[in-house]
Order: sequence, then C-alpha cells, then structure tokens
Amino acid sequence: MLLSRSASVRVAVLIAAVTLGSSALTGCKLLPERFRHEKKAARTSGPEIMYGRAEQDMRGQDFAAAIKSLEALIARFPFTPQARQARLDLLYSYYRAHETESAIDAADTFIRENPTHPRVDYAWYIKGLVDFERTPNKIEKLFRADLNARPPQTARRAFASFRKVVEDFPKSDYAADSRLRMIYLRNRLADYDLSVARYYVRRGAWVGAAQRSRQLIEQFDGAPAVREAQVIMINCYERLGQKELADRTRQVFAANYSGDVAAVKDVTKKPWWKVF
Repeated sequence: MLLSRSASVRVAVLIAAVTLGSSALTGCKLLPERFRHEKKAARTSGPEIMYGRAEQDMRGQDFAAAIKSLEALIARFPFTPQARQARLDLLYSYYRAHETESAIDAADTFIRENPTHPRVDYAWYIKGLVDFERTPNKIEKLFRADLNARPPQTARRAFASFRKVVEDFPKSDYAADSRLRMIYLRNRLADYDLSVARYYVRRGAWVGAAQRSRQLIEQFDGAPAVREAQVIMINCYERLGQKELADRTRQVFAANYSGDVAAVKDVTKKPWWKVF
C-alpha cells in the first residue's frame, strides 16, 4: 500500500530518531569502558610506575633498559619530580652503559639548564668520571705498553671537571673522591710531559727538553715526575752553557730532594729492547 507524502516523511523521521537513539545508547555503553581503559593505562604507565621500573633496572645492572625507561619518563612527564630525578639517573646510566657521548651531552645540558641546582655537583662528577683516563686494553696489557707516552687526550678534561667539584663544591659528597682522582691525573699528565722531555733529550733538543721540564714543574708541582724534570733542566742548561741557570736549578733540587743529581737515572740511555 502506498503512503502519502506526509506519512512517508513521518516514517523517515521516526527511523532517524530510532537510529540516533541506538547510537547514543551504544556510545553511552562504550564511554565508561574507554575511561576505565585510560584510567588503567595511567595507573600502569604513570611517572611513579615508570620511575619504579627504571630503578629496578638500575638495581639489576640492566642500564640499557634503564636508559629506555628514563628517556621515556622524561619525554612523557617532563615537569614531574620523577623526571627531575630521572635526568640525574640518566647521567649515571649512560656512564655505566659506556655511552660516553650521550653521558657528556646529558651532563653539559643539565649543567647549562640547571646552574644552581643542588645536585649540579653530581653532573660535574659524572662528567669527570666519563673523561677519566681509561685503563689499558688487553693488547696493551699483554705487551705492557707505556701509557705515559700516549697523549693524555681526555685526562685534562677530567682533571678540569674534578677540580670544579673540589673548588666550587668543597662540601660535596664527591669532593674527596674527586680530589684523589685529581692527584692521579696530575701525576699522569706530569708523566706524559716527562716522556716528551725525555724524547727531546734523546734527540739532543736541549731547549725543547728544558722548556717542557719547566712547564711540568710549574703546572704539576708535587708530582713524582718533578724530580727527574729538574735533573733534565740541569743537564740541558749545562749543555747549553747556561751555568747560572744550571747552578740555580741544582740548588732547588738539593733543597727539595736528598741525594746527588748524578744518582738519578740517566734518561738518555735507551733500554736494550729498543732498536730505534
């Protein structure tokens, strides 16, 4: 049976109303479920939970996993207390994971953005640890390579970072260890300068040897290498005919060290195993 135009309109409106009502009911039914899912996700991936996972990874020495958790926490919740602590933990995790470039970049960023932070001394300390002189590798240990003859490279940067901790944060928990590392690095740098002075002596470059020895004495006073550096200076001044400078240096040596200058090892003598 055919419907009139007005009846057809009423039927269409009724169908549309029923359809909208069904959609609304379905939406109302699904809405709480979506909220429940988001609430559950927030409970399982909030800043506290994410930081807890990172802490667990660090305690388990899984620093690669800790780095991922800490980076994700900082990216998602950058202004939370957990993110502020995560930035410091990230420095340590990079350091322990041997990601040296990332550790240095993160430390520099933290220092630049938080110059008055109460833990900025820790950032300087970690930066010093990363740059701290590496130990010999297996090949170097096997052949007993002389590391003093190798250019110091990062040792000077490490020394500067530790000095920052000692001088600017004398009450820091890391000041004592930084001071001990500075002593080691001072001796390491002095030994390198001494090896250069010896090189000049073996080749008869008396001016260069004297200058390098004087630089060593001025910059690394107290290092064991200073004793031999003074002996080199005396010998070089005598070779150059500078008797007054030689006598003056000899007096300084006598005032600081017992024994005669001649008793010090002859640095110009080559070991038997060195052909060149």
